[in-house]
Amino acid sequence: MNSKKTRGGSPRRSLRGAVLGMAVVAALLTTTACQGDDPAAASPTSAAPSGSASSGGGAPETTTPTGDSGTGSSGPTATGTGDSGETGGGNGTEYPDCEADGLGTAVELQDAAGETPRHFLLTVTNRAKTPCVLNDAPQVRLKAGNTAPIVEPLGEPDTEPVVVEGGGKAYAGLYVFGNDEGGEAEYDQSDRFTATLVAGEGTELSGTLVFDLPDGLGTVSVDDAARVNGWAGTEGLAMRPINQL
Repeated sequence: MNSKKTRGGSPRRSLRGAVLGMAVVAALLTTTACQGDDPAAASPTSAAPSGSASSGGGAPETTTPTGDSGTGSSGPTATGTGDSGETGGGNGTEYPDCEADGLGTAVELQDAAGETPRHFLLTVTNRAKTPCVLNDAPQVRLKAGNTAPIVEPLGEPDTEPVVVEGGGKAYAGLYVFGNDEGGEAEYDQSDRFTATLVAGEGTELSGTLVFDLPDGLGTVSVDDAARVNGWAGTEGLAMRPINQL
């Protein structure tokens, strides 16, 4: 009797163990399947490359070309302005040389009434609205014709160009006669002064400025003592050295 009970209980325990084993296997399979469905669990580092590409990769590539473009565009503009000025007159400024046909002229006697006319102030007016440049000293002739001698400058002309604003003026001092002998001697006479402008490169410009004598003077005596002071921005600077002659 006892031997039969023992043999009858062994199959039931084996069946129970088999069922528990299958349940454990099923649970493990379920856990594995759930982990495969979770993107974060399946690929824990996949979010890092994606975030790095969107926040760190795109911004530097956009910022760098923009900065380079802005820097590059400012250089040629500044250089182009300087080149344009030198081309305009070769005078070291951004403005062109003044042309004779763009200037008005006037002459003012600086000597008192009754004195021999010797000292004159030559004035030019820029009739344009934009600035132009006068260089060195004008090439003044006291006699008619382009073959007449050119008056020597008084000392070395100022090499700095004089910029004449639109509607502005510039001045040159002129001394025409140095003979004090008087008497019956005859001297060369002039009824006007002419002048040729000098370009920034030192060459003559086309066109001639004509300075008619002030009212009341038909002619003035002239001789080799004549001198001209270079262009200046004020009357005082133009006449001060001339008045000492």
